[in-house]
Order: sequence, then C-alpha cells, then structure tokens
Amino acid sequence: MNRVCVFCASSNGSSNAFLNSAYILGSLLAENNLSLVYGGAKVGLMGKVADGVIDNGGKVTGVLPHFFNEEHIAHAAINDMRLVRSMDERKKLMIDISDAFIALPGGFGTLDEISEVLSLAQLGQHVKPLGLLNINSFFDPLLQMFKEMAHYDYLKNAHMSLFIDKENPRELLSALMEYKAPALKKWI
Repeated sequence: MNRVCVFCASSNGSSNAFLNSAYILGSLLAENNLSLVYGGAKVGLMGKVADGVIDNGGKVTGVLPHFFNEEHIAHAAINDMRLVRSMDERKKLMIDISDAFIALPGGFGTLDEISEVLSLAQLGQHVKPLGLLNINSFFDPLLQMFKEMAHYDYLKNAHMSLFIDKENPRELLSALMEYKAPALKKWI
C-alpha cells in the first residue's frame, strides 16, 4: 500500500472532532510514508487532511475538476495537482491511482465515492480496502443500511467484509494495512 485515497467533505461540518481527526489522519499517512490522493481542495475536511500530510513532510496528489479550480478552491501547497473535466473523471482517476480508500464524514459526494468503491469491489474489479473513519458514530446509519441490505439478501454476508469501520484513525490505518480481500466467486 503506497497511495491512500481519502474521500471527505469540502466543508468543515459542525464538529471539531471531524476536523481534528482529518488532520490526524493526514499526519499518520505521512508518518507511515503513505501518499495522499484526494479531491484537491484547500477547504473543509479535505483541506485538513491535506494539511496534516503536508505539515508532516508527506506527498499529496490532488484531483480537481477545472470548474473548482476557477473558484480558487485548489490547495496551493500541492505539487501534484491533476485537473480533470468532470466529477466522474475525478472519481475514476482517484480510484485508479489509489491502493486503499478511507472515507471521513461528508455529504452526497462522499456517499457516491463510497458506493462506487464498494460496487467495484463487489463486482471483482479491484481488491483494494475501504475504511470508514467512523468518528462520533457518523457512519452508523450507513452501516445499519448495509445490514438491512444483507438481511433482505441484496448483499451477501461476504460483502460485509469489503469495508472496515473504526473510530480511531491509527487503528483504521493499521487495519487497512493488514486487509486481505475476501474471496468472492460471484457477485450475485
């Protein structure tokens, strides 16, 4: 594992715990010589995780659609900024160049990215781990939805091992480093 993609909000949200955990996660990535791949913004949780990496001497790749760059959202301290045409192109590039994924709190965009990574894993298109940094139980409703999907046979029990959830950034990163993809013979 060399490059970790972090999906998260481009806003601060209403909890300092989210901001603090984003910065700590960035620091841990740098400490473990893991490069960050993320959405390229200087604002919100995105900016905090990038700052954590940059402040601790780590490497950052930002992937930003042109229309966001025009709004001066791009993080100026990133030396590897990749500008793309669309959100779809952004998501595809981030997934393609990353070895693992971590989701922090966010909105529709973050949910879309989580769903894409899990769908591709379910279909056998990759074996990269996904971690949910479940700060203040933020992802509990989503985890409950996954359980409901499995209960009604829309997911198999094996699919529940396509992701890891932890509240502590250090524990989550450690679990991702030890991850072994489940052996899935068929997606249905």
